[in-house]
Amino acid sequence: MKKLPPLDLLVQNRTGVIRAARVYSNVVSPPVMFAVVGLAFGLYARPGLVGFLWAAVYGLLVSLAPILVVLYLLRSGRIAELHMSNTRERHIPYLSAVLFAGVAYGLIAGFNGPDLLRCLALFNVIELAALAAINSLWLISLHATGAMASAVLVGLVFGWPVSLWVGIPLVVSVCWVRLFLKRHTMAQILAGLGLGTAVVLVLVPFGCFVSA
Repeated sequence: MKKLPPLDLLVQNRTGVIRAARVYSNVVSPPVMFAVVGLAFGLYARPGLVGFLWAAVYGLLVSLAPILVVLYLLRSGRIAELHMSNTRERHIPYLSAVLFAGVAYGLIAGFNGPDLLRCLALFNVIELAALAAINSLWLISLHATGAMASAVLVGLVFGWPVSLWVGIPLVVSVCWVRLFLKRHTMAQILAGLGLGTAVVLVLVPFGCFVSA
């Protein structure tokens, strides 16, 4: 059965509910999710300016830098559209994101940054490398992966009641939007949810995300 194109692929279709869903999908993107989680972790681990500055270092490398790479590729015509439905267009963005996350990890670990941010950067390296490998064969949902990982991270660090009220609505809304826009199939969404959960939990036995 031939897969239908995304509802928001054509500019003329981006009106009403489709436009709102696309805007939400763009705003609540994985880089934004992890920038927010990184800020919360930085301030939780080291309240005040120091924690904010470490969160800024993390956010600039893990969130902003990959976005700038994608925008450059889009502007130069190397990718056709922002969401990169063609898996072949995702190779450079993923590889560059892994590199930036590795640099973030090195800086945070090398200069005695907060352990929570060090673990978060390590998570990003592993998660992005796994996504890059999977996407060479199949289009897994990056949005679902990021949303579920964020929910689990919030639960581990701030408590599951917080995750219930903040993380779960994020997961449900993000997954619904990606399915509504026909950006992913249910299998791709479920695979993303599983990957996001698994990578976080793999790091817990090594002392990550268990305390500030």
